[in-house]
Amino acid sequence: MGAKTMWVVAGALALTACAGAGRSSGAQLYRCEQGIAFKVRFVDDSALLEGSSRAEGVLFRDAGGQGPQQTVYSNTRMRAEFGLGTNGREAQLKYPLLPLAVRCVRD
Repeated sequence: MGAKTMWVVAGALALTACAGAGRSSGAQLYRCEQGIAFKVRFVDDSALLEGSSRAEGVLFRDAGGQGPQQTVYSNTRMRAEFGLGTNGREAQLKYPLLPLAVRCVRD
């Protein structure tokens, strides 16, 4: 994890702790193509990703998705779509600066 990313994640976690009343989900583990794995915790309108350097950071809820089960989160580095697939256990990570889209499945 890069130093800048660690500070961003630490800051987001500190803000989440201060909020206290925010809605938070338990961490969910996703395993992806390209050997990428990450845990995600949804807090209010953000997704906190912890994992490899390609799957970490704070993403904020974005437009998109079809219905409440399909949610989209993004930042300048990454876009993540959750709730995909017939059972809603799939996700996709897209990287706007790279020609890369990775499919993931929740454990």
